[in-house]
Amino acid sequence: MDNLTPKEIVSYLDKYVIGQNDAKKTIAVALRNRYRRMQLAPEMQQDVTPKNILMIGSTGVGKTEIARRLAKMMNLPFIKVEASKYTEVGFVGRDVESMIRDLAAISMGIVRESENEKNQEKIANYIENKIIEKLLPPLPVGATEQKQAEYNASFLRMQEKFAKGELDHLKIKVTMPNNPTMPEEGLPPQMIQVQESIVKVLGGMGKKGQEKEVSVADAKKILAQEASEELLDEEQLKELALEKVEKGGIVFLDEIDKVAVSSNSQGRQDPSKEGVQRDLLPIVEGSTVHTKLGMVKTDHILFIAAGAFHTSKPSDLMPELQGRFPLRVELDSLDEETLYRILTEPNNSLVKQYKALMQVEELDLVFEEEALRAIAHYSLLANEKTEDIGARRLHTVMEKILEEISFSADEYAGQKITIDEPLIKEKIGKVVEDEDTTRYIL
Repeated sequence: MDNLTPKEIVSYLDKYVIGQNDAKKTIAVALRNRYRRMQLAPEMQQDVTPKNILMIGSTGVGKTEIARRLAKMMNLPFIKVEASKYTEVGFVGRDVESMIRDLAAISMGIVRESENEKNQEKIANYIENKIIEKLLPPLPVGATEQKQAEYNASFLRMQEKFAKGELDHLKIKVTMPNNPTMPEEGLPPQMIQVQESIVKVLGGMGKKGQEKEVSVADAKKILAQEASEELLDEEQLKELALEKVEKGGIVFLDEIDKVAVSSNSQGRQDPSKEGVQRDLLPIVEGSTVHTKLGMVKTDHILFIAAGAFHTSKPSDLMPELQGRFPLRVELDSLDEETLYRILTEPNNSLVKQYKALMQVEELDLVFEEEALRAIAHYSLLANEKTEDIGARRLHTVMEKILEEISFSADEYAGQKITIDEPLIKEKIGKVVEDEDTTRYIL
């Protein structure tokens, strides 16, 4: 799906994110430009740099949801990170280069999954042969023709039973894969390299893995990893993953406003904020980062930054960093109509989710139109009276309305419960009218 047209990208996002058409269009064009760039002559490709995007909007208006849906839609390495989690080099915490290392790991996962799908038949045959060999050990060298014929007939019968799942309950011994020790977060890159080297050396000295008795059904999953390692060329996978991350990688940098130094603040409350911005500069502009795949160039990775900018402004970011995000898009605040549409229209909307959850208890939940309008109305009022948390307020309000029904759902099995406007007023109306109770309860 990495060559969708802008209209197709927007159409997909429309199923899950209501409104925010400007943001959708800007991102759709930026993604399409990645595909267009790949069709150019190699010498021109180098000069076409990605146009990074800065999304500005209050919390809960859809910034993160757009990113989340893009991650599901695109077959490209995609990572969502919070800028506020990073610290300046020299401080304890995660350095900004770690986002590229994480992106490289995601790229490797995508490539490995893709290659596994291509080699599905080979992997399936490998698993089948390994399991049948455990249940029916091969004949010794020099066995008679009669013994060989009997063995072949038994092997064929085993294959038939394996295909039908009739062997799944049997127990066999398999070698468990070694799970590599993950380096601790917050270590400098040089320390991570040293730690990985030590793990490799110690891993090479030890056994491949311990033998464990498991069912055939479980052995299929364990042997799938072994089959992948045996049949796929690890170096070729790394090359493909490296190319994919360099040419198609996307970093969604959330909470960028948290590292902005507000011009209104008295002095610098956190000196490391500007340090994080300085560390971000070379990554966004284009530099080389050491990863498990090798050296990753960030020149053509697309960065989408987002922030609410309540206590700061985009202009509070370092001028150099501002210049790295030439495309600006402001997301709209949510009005009552938009909240109503968010409640009802998206695929797997909140209303559909609650209906499905109650259906598990054989309870038929029905929402009247007026009730849904009332939920949107009271959610907007709660946002206006207290902190504006956008569409997330719908979750809070819905939980408050349905908490009693949800708690006693098993008692209503086989019944139908209608959620009407009087019930909404009873559960939420009085709460929203009092600002203090709204603040604490919703």
